[in-house]
Amino acid sequence: MLIMEDSSSCSSMVTGPPQASVLQRTLERLSSTQCLKLRAEEVAPLAVIALQRYLSEQSEGQQPDSYSYDVTVTDGVWRAKCFVHPDLNHLVHKNTLRTGTDVYITQCSFVYNERRLGHGYICIEGLRCDAQGSTVLPRINDVSSLPMLIRHGMERSLVLQSDVPLQVNRKHYLSLWNNDDPEGDIWTSGCPPSQTVLDVSKISLLSSLDLSSRNTWKPLPLLVKIIHKSRLRYYGKFGLKIDYPYQAYFEVADQSGTMSLVLWNELCPKFYQRLNVGTVLYLQNYMLKQSYSSRTRPQMDHHRMKTFRSIEICLNPRNPASVITVVSPKSVSPQWGLPEVSYQFTTRSEVDKLTNNSTRDVIGLVTFVSRVERVKCKVNKGPEKYWTYRWVHAVDGTSDQPFILELFSSSQAEIFSRICPMTYLVCTQMRVCQVEGSLPYLTSTCETEMLITGYHKGQPYVNDPRVKSFIQWTKTLKDNVVLQKTAVGGHYCYPHPPQIFTQSMADASAQVPLVSTGDLKKELETLHYREHKKLAIQGQITAVRYMKNPKTTQSQPPEEVSTDVCEQAVPDPHNHPSAAEETSADSLTSSPSDKSSASSRKRRIQMHKAAQSSLSRGGTPTKRLRHKNTQEEQEQEEDESNSEFEEVQNVDHSLQSHNQNQDSSVLCWESSSWPKQREDVSEHLCQGGVYQDSISRRFTFDEKNVLLRWSNLQPTRWTPEQTADSIPPALCPGYYQVTILGINKKIAFDAAYLPVMRSDDPRAVGLPQDPHGNTMLSCLSSGFLCPLRDAASHSEAPLPEPEEILVTASELEDTHVVCIVDLCHLGGDEVEILINKVYRVTEVSLD
Repeated sequence: MLIMEDSSSCSSMVTGPPQASVLQRTLERLSSTQCLKLRAEEVAPLAVIALQRYLSEQSEGQQPDSYSYDVTVTDGVWRAKCFVHPDLNHLVHKNTLRTGTDVYITQCSFVYNERRLGHGYICIEGLRCDAQGSTVLPRINDVSSLPMLIRHGMERSLVLQSDVPLQVNRKHYLSLWNNDDPEGDIWTSGCPPSQTVLDVSKISLLSSLDLSSRNTWKPLPLLVKIIHKSRLRYYGKFGLKIDYPYQAYFEVADQSGTMSLVLWNELCPKFYQRLNVGTVLYLQNYMLKQSYSSRTRPQMDHHRMKTFRSIEICLNPRNPASVITVVSPKSVSPQWGLPEVSYQFTTRSEVDKLTNNSTRDVIGLVTFVSRVERVKCKVNKGPEKYWTYRWVHAVDGTSDQPFILELFSSSQAEIFSRICPMTYLVCTQMRVCQVEGSLPYLTSTCETEMLITGYHKGQPYVNDPRVKSFIQWTKTLKDNVVLQKTAVGGHYCYPHPPQIFTQSMADASAQVPLVSTGDLKKELETLHYREHKKLAIQGQITAVRYMKNPKTTQSQPPEEVSTDVCEQAVPDPHNHPSAAEETSADSLTSSPSDKSSASSRKRRIQMHKAAQSSLSRGGTPTKRLRHKNTQEEQEQEEDESNSEFEEVQNVDHSLQSHNQNQDSSVLCWESSSWPKQREDVSEHLCQGGVYQDSISRRFTFDEKNVLLRWSNLQPTRWTPEQTADSIPPALCPGYYQVTILGINKKIAFDAAYLPVMRSDDPRAVGLPQDPHGNTMLSCLSSGFLCPLRDAASHSEAPLPEPEEILVTASELEDTHVVCIVDLCHLGGDEVEILINKVYRVTEVSLD
């Protein structure tokens, strides 16, 4: 049922023909009266099939959100492209409004363009989002075949029927989650190179351009080869009167040397994806300008060619209009003297010896790929923007350690999203980062290109000796053996924090920022989808509880979210004991033989002695789930040491008595001062934790596509494959939920500690593994349980059980600590807050 509103607030009930679709009836109602606004009380679901982003138009007297969004919805009969009211943009920022799910439009209006005839669109002003998938999409075979719903009289509007924004002052869409990737139909790719006969009798060499006087200079054509390609740069901002504000750098070479070439504006959508490393170009009507000295450049010393850096070649769409001819490889003549593309591949065994910030090319077999995350660009000029990145491990057989690669988006969206284990990955122009306390890693640069299996054919590096050596090594591998060492997705952060936390006043940008708990609250509220932040907070740990399973999003009815409705808060796990909190000791990784071993039994007795000592000091120890042993264990222990067994039993009874008012199914420790401090806390932030998306999965070929979709960002457009398969559940032995009270004791927050327990966990790579006593504090400080289990060996000492670790938590009592926490918004209500490392204040220094 829809209620139509006019400016005088009068309303009338309107019904539509039962055979008409939901979207058709809505548009008819908007068209049939003088009212331009509809409010719905009873609505049917509409499926979101596309969500597209572009730079906002600046309104007079109002600072808009940086970006606007168009959403395409369908009722199964029609499609309609609608404008999302800016007050609802936060639903996109949190990935609550997303493709592949149903929405219920509760209020909409029709907006005319007052400066253009025949143009208008539906604006969605209120909606409810259903997080449980779609009831509409399973009934549709081909979304693209559905007709686009257009208001009568506006059938000639190209905006509604083509891939351009509804705000007509914008000409193209941006990628949904970053500004680096090409997005939409305007980006040309795959066009065949020119087969025309070129006149190369009169051409300029790059060396002559560098020496010529541009006042009297008349350009001759250039014949050059691309030897490096940078990612796209989008420089759009409010008030800029350029329809396609893009720029891309290339390094080109001829027989005389190398020079930078810049592709500008409309030429980027037309040519960027057609110009690759090794492509030969015949250029006319170009311009020369002074080189921009502050930009980054690729390392090219290994080419052994003269580099001309005083000027750069500019290709413009007009004034003058440059002419670009892509030469077919078959037409390239050896007589032209164009140089070969050169590479500088390094092996993993050589990385440790490379100098910091040096640049190398790498090739490896991927064994781990993290989920894609985002980080906000620190440059405050213009609209905010995010960089997307992921971590990758790759091996090349020259070392027991993998390459650790930090890969930012390189304007190769298709390749970046398809990186997965068991593929051959080539990354060029990677910068070496030597860090204290961690293995070196390599990070991508603006000039990095990535190639994976399926894209290597015809690339200039295929004949490089080190590439050939790598391929020979891979022929000795067995897929089933390598697959056992693979992983996809989950939380991953590198490099590991240093052994001592230093807050440097001289270079604060290089450190993890130390923030207040109040700042933490603001960070959590403003965090966007898959945005990652690392923060340091000082305070004290007041409680620890062991949780058996990751959190899962509870099934709830769709919640209306409009301009004046706040998003739901995540339920406080303290107030909702559930299956996620089951903590049976029988589910732990220790085997029965481990549990009954003399060393394990002795350690438990020692832990109980520590707990008894804590009780005498007023601490609150953990409670044990296993209150009695099996008959066989009891008899064996009585034979070996009846007095020790009685000592354990006495401590167990003390623990039960001390915690008689707590839930008997939960392992937990509380500071003796926490009950009183809790009364004075003004706010307790409880939404953080470990979720299914926090845990990595083993890679399999059968689940390749679903794992790729799960680890990538939410897609701009819905495809049937998006909902075809469900994500396999994560295997998580459990984690610790830690309550941290800020140093001023006003705000507390919960964070999760997910210790590394196995050597094949991707987070174990490069982790300092100095032995420690498996106390609660030593585990939080080191990040792992000692010793790590090896899947290939069963001879290690048993890992401590959670209750054994929690018994030692009394040493946290009133201890001043600095906690390094990782924040990541996983979408909807899921916000991941994970403890990376905990420092005692004695381990903290001020520079």
